Amino acid sequence: MLPIRSLSTLAIALATVNATPLQPRLSNSAPHWVVYSDGSVPTDVSTISGYHTVNLAFLLSSGAADSALAWQNLDDATRTSTKAAYAAAGISLLVTTFGSTELPTTSGLDPNTTASNMAAWVQDNSLDGIEVAMSEGKAEAWLITFTQALRAALPSSQYLITHSVMAPWFSPIYTTGAYTKVNSEVGSLIDWYNIEFYNEGSSEYTTCAGLLTKSSSGNPSTSVFEINSVAGVPLDKIVIGKPATSAAAASGYVAPATLAGCLSQAQADGWTGGVSVWEYPQADSTWIATVRSSSWAV
Repeated sequence: MLPIRSLSTLAIALATVNATPLQPRLSNSAPHWVVYSDGSVPTDVSTISGYHTVNLAFLLSSGAADSALAWQNLDDATRTSTKAAYAAAGISLLVTTFGSTELPTTSGLDPNTTASNMAAWVQDNSLDGIEVAMSEGKAEAWLITFTQALRAALPSSQYLITHSVMAPWFSPIYTTGAYTKVNSEVGSLIDWYNIEFYNEGSSEYTTCAGLLTKSSSGNPSTSVFEINSVAGVPLDKIVIGKPATSAAAASGYVAPATLAGCLSQAQADGWTGGVSVWEYPQADSTWIATVRSSSWAV
């Protein structure tokens, strides 16, 4: 799934807000503009202007790591003030689970117990929700139960639940259903999908056509509009995931200006999902402003 960095405890300063803060918005309504943090935490909202969600990586069954651990280690007053700054800017704060660091089904983790523990962490640390990110195949039943348990503990009126998914997992080639089955069973409990259109080969998802309308034969029916028409995922829940730089992923990088053109095409055809990006600080306010410039301009 997402690239992993070394685990470390990070110091976070008190967040600051612009003299004219951004207007708050409904965080569960599309389009979604999502940035991941796994090395440093955005502490000045001006550096992430244009985003509406920050995902802290990672939360494991053993506890928080990386940016999530840094957030946990803040004193109560600083955490409260920082969260207030995000809220004033209309930015939701989520934590991302597992990544490729932990394989919950291989490790034999119980989905109900794990969900209960992670939901409690979200609540104890004043977050707005959680993202499920797994790197294991053949885990449909586990994911379905895990999502149901998370939503039972984190009601939709108060918390967001999103999933990070590799785009090929929506392909109809999987006999067990893969994420098409997950979406069919618990899609109503998931606010949106941050779909990783990268790390799937040097030319996959690198043109607007391949990204939006027709993926390759190696990953059939996994472009944006094919995931909608074949897998049945609503267009407003399909968030296009990309690396901020060519160094941030093995493949699939698209320059921000080029990606902006793809978004404009998709918007014209009825897509409203948004973009997620790995990672801050390379994916700053300038990056997202460029990406949004031809569609939902900042």
